[in-house]
Amino acid sequence: MKSVLVIHGPNLQMLGRRKPSVYGRVSLAAINEQLRREARRLKLKLEIHQFNHEGKIVDAIGEAPGRHHGILINPAAYTHTSVAIRDALEGAALPAVEVHLSNIHAREGFRHNSLTAPVVAGQITGFGPHSYTLGLQALASLLK
Repeated sequence: MKSVLVIHGPNLQMLGRRKPSVYGRVSLAAINEQLRREARRLKLKLEIHQFNHEGKIVDAIGEAPGRHHGILINPAAYTHTSVAIRDALEGAALPAVEVHLSNIHAREGFRHNSLTAPVVAGQITGFGPHSYTLGLQALASLLK
């Protein structure tokens, strides 16, 4: 069974409470349960983490090769600022899909640039919690 590392970036533990007009009212726990259901359907094993600290994300990505076959990541605010996460994804050399709840390209100008997008297979943005399901489906197709 293929294994996928799921990483939720900073502040995502506040989903459902933080800016519901942008991020919706669905909690991170509900998104994780939705991912687990979809993973069972796709016959994938998941390891799910939420980190607020950049270094922990870098560490998790760096430890992924040999343990996981792919990465599903929502780098959140680090999408626009973290060369370290970008370099970790590139160095891990695993298929990866970047997801975002909101459409980052329709928001503030500083959110339009993703430092991580050039080193992942693709980006799914703007479909709320469904972005995660779509991202997992896309990653599953890459792992076949």
